[in-house]
Amino acid sequence: MTKLANEAARAEWVRVQLESLKPGLKLLDAGAGERQYHKHCGHLDYTSQDSECYIPDDKGAGLQMPKWNYDSIDIRCDIIHIPRPEDSFDAILCTEVLEHIPNAVPAITEFSRLLKPGGILLLTAPFCSLTHFAPFHYSTGFSKYWYEHHLTAHGFRIESITPNGNYFEYLRQEILRLPTVAKQYAGVKKRSLKDRILTKLFAKHLEKLSDRDTGSHELLAYGFHVRAVKLD
Repeated sequence: MTKLANEAARAEWVRVQLESLKPGLKLLDAGAGERQYHKHCGHLDYTSQDSECYIPDDKGAGLQMPKWNYDSIDIRCDIIHIPRPEDSFDAILCTEVLEHIPNAVPAITEFSRLLKPGGILLLTAPFCSLTHFAPFHYSTGFSKYWYEHHLTAHGFRIESITPNGNYFEYLRQEILRLPTVAKQYAGVKKRSLKDRILTKLFAKHLEKLSDRDTGSHELLAYGFHVRAVKLD
């Protein structure tokens, strides 16, 4: 387990899902940002969409990106009003986007409209997250029950909901983030030896507890990875 286990696990899940799609399928990457998953879509008819609202600002609240590049986006529009006909796509990928939509349910409605019957919807979003991409951060996350309720209500059958991380991994992530937060919000410029040792020991303890985990994602996790199919 590493500090970047959150991102690494998600990236691997998305890679596997995309590479499992049949060659030639039409894929919409909704809220694609910098199109980080385009590299796994060489066998697909790939289209990217983004609202292009976020502008990096290192003086902004919470976690901010140093830079952000929208140059390669195909469709520039609001994610809940994508100018394409019904049944335009065989698959839709939407990863770490729902928390940046004021009301995420209409996005699910739009995905249902755009997908062909039998089409695949691939979703990831936080279960719990710190403020990031401000001011476009409207929800800290979504539980598996949110997906079960809204996807079912919008004509999807859920094939899998996979937790990313668990309670102990999440705490470890934040313990390791503590020096950065302390510097930004508490003015701590230099950490003491005692502080560094305690942080390392506590992180190691949480790693051992995670190895013994039996389902603490029910309490807390980084997020969930969801694969669903649009019903006929």
